[in-house]
Amino acid sequence: MDTPFMQTQANDTQRLGERQWEPVEDEETPVPSVGTTARELIETVVFILLVFFILRGVMQNFRVEGPSMEPNFHSNQYILVNKIIFFHFDANAPLRLLPGRQDVPPKVIYPFRLPQRGDVVVLEAPNGDGNGEQIDYIKRVVGLPGETVQVKDGKVYINGQPMEESLQSGGYLNQATDCQNGPLCQPYVVPPNTVVVMGDNRNNSQDSRSWNAEPGLPLDRIVGKAWVSYWPRDEWGVIPTPSYAQSTP
Repeated sequence: MDTPFMQTQANDTQRLGERQWEPVEDEETPVPSVGTTARELIETVVFILLVFFILRGVMQNFRVEGPSMEPNFHSNQYILVNKIIFFHFDANAPLRLLPGRQDVPPKVIYPFRLPQRGDVVVLEAPNGDGNGEQIDYIKRVVGLPGETVQVKDGKVYINGQPMEESLQSGGYLNQATDCQNGPLCQPYVVPPNTVVVMGDNRNNSQDSRSWNAEPGLPLDRIVGKAWVSYWPRDEWGVIPTPSYAQSTP
């Protein structure tokens, strides 16, 4: 009873072996038109520019120039600056667009945090380079809004107390601090929305002690916080926050 089944299977196998396969012609790959190529190129360029500007708004590289931050930062040292950390906006700006509400005072909000004592920041110099051109400085935040800052007897005083100036690395090239015959020779109350900044190389730095009659640096002139040093290679690493940032009232 099994023989017919086996015979049928054999015949089917033979027919399969005799089947002729017809060759399938390869379809030609369509050549993209000039218009398509140009559009893809434009889209790629736009995407690259978009990514560039987004990253530029978050961080930026800077080159240190001059000795004002020695021995902690040196000339021709390259750093990355965190720009988003001090991002801020005026919450009342939309209200001033309404009729009769142009006198609404600004309400500036920092969603992340404000500059703190000890932060190394890149800033737009209030006086430029003296020729009307904008120039960026790197300095350290010393005095905060509402505090009373004074330089006397070679020390910086915050609210009448000498500021502890022991850094985690490096230290100060010149420990004694000169008030440079400026406003900080007398007690100075830091106005709202401003900070007092100084270079680590205290007596070889243009900073709040020598900026005209107003030592306070407006917060909106701060570009960002120095975050990482990446060149030269032996200076690579995250830029630390000094211990005195938490030790001063």
